[in-house]
Amino acid sequence: MGIRLYDSSVRCHREFTPLRPGRVSVYLCGPTLLTTPHIGQMRSAVSFDVLHRWLRFRGFDVTLCRNLTDIEDKIIARSIAESVDWWRIAEASHHAFTAAYRSLGCLPPTVEPRATGHIPEVLDLIAELVDRGHAYATTTGVYFNVASFPGYGALSRRRPTEWLLADGGFGKRAAADFALWKAARPEEPYWSSPWGRGRPGWHIECSAMAGRYLGPEFDIHAGGRDLLFPHHENEIAQSRAGGRAFARYWLHNGQVNTNGEKIRKSPDNPLSLNRILADVQPTALRYYFITAHYHADLEFSITAVRQASSAFGRVARFVERCSALVGMRANGTEDVPAEFAAAMDDDLSTPAALRVLHGEARSGNRALATGDREGAATRLRRVDAMLEVLGLRPQAAPTEGSGDQELLSLALECREAARARGDYALADRIRTRLAALGVVIEDGAGRCAQQ
Repeated sequence: MGIRLYDSSVRCHREFTPLRPGRVSVYLCGPTLLTTPHIGQMRSAVSFDVLHRWLRFRGFDVTLCRNLTDIEDKIIARSIAESVDWWRIAEASHHAFTAAYRSLGCLPPTVEPRATGHIPEVLDLIAELVDRGHAYATTTGVYFNVASFPGYGALSRRRPTEWLLADGGFGKRAAADFALWKAARPEEPYWSSPWGRGRPGWHIECSAMAGRYLGPEFDIHAGGRDLLFPHHENEIAQSRAGGRAFARYWLHNGQVNTNGEKIRKSPDNPLSLNRILADVQPTALRYYFITAHYHADLEFSITAVRQASSAFGRVARFVERCSALVGMRANGTEDVPAEFAAAMDDDLSTPAALRVLHGEARSGNRALATGDREGAATRLRRVDAMLEVLGLRPQAAPTEGSGDQELLSLALECREAARARGDYALADRIRTRLAALGVVIEDGAGRCAQQ
């Protein structure tokens, strides 16, 4: 048995067979660069980082393309409302996301393309769709003609019969039709096109960038379940109507909810990652995310994260005690237990994998208690190997470049933003946490010092 994955397009588990032996191509819907990240976005990042790591463990050469949406209606609206250049908003958000991925131990993608860097690819695909009769131009932009694509709705199981009869507005032929190119208003940023000045629609950018880096057909498309419709449905329609086979497997992670509602993007979101990490360690948050299967929705609470932190702490303490007594373990993942591997092969069943992890840690503690150094060392190697696969070893987080300084800068920026809006309790917590790491903030002098 190989890896089995739950494919949302067929609503069942499928044996994973890559398009090219030994190689896997993955497209992951990345963030819209509007604000700092919240924990719902980071749950998706961690879920598919686990996929990335497991595929690599199984010997595949993985190409991971994670896009950046750096132009979009909400970014433009915020730019106009705050009198700030749209690209400054996108750039600040990108830095925040990069630091967040690193802090949570996510491996970097192979490529991280921006929508605005791929306007030629977008225009080429739109022209192909117009030529094939699947798209039409109006004074407000270019729209995909959903009626021209009989397979529309297969992914989401939503058939557009009523939408095809309803008036679409904005010059659209039907309400179901969606924008490929949006004509720019006078105050908005724009790029030139055969259909006038404008910018890409949200959906077309993903098809264009996936095609550029992964080819007309690739293995896995991943993202949050909230993107299944209309975003992923529209990606399929415009890609296949343009002659591209597109993704062979569709994977979707569940949502993170609070009080039963999906977390929303907003600059003052109380569940922004910055605020959460003022109370809990990044590794504990990552562990919390993978205590549930990636398909499942997750009801977030600080109490639940702290309970997860306590559970992970038991494993971490075993590693620390055992390493001190029997010496540090060898690097590598060859000691992953068969039960753990079976759980991960079964659609990345991290809850079952964590049960194996805790079982090995308990056995290791018993070996230490009885003086069985060899048995303890064996368990240590197994635990360490599993932590490496799950991205839970502290040294598993990417450390190249100036990551530490970037994280420090991000923490200081978050603290200043908290003080500016009068959230002094959060500012004090950040200052206390930084002090524990040897970073002393001198507010009066506007400086910080690392001891």
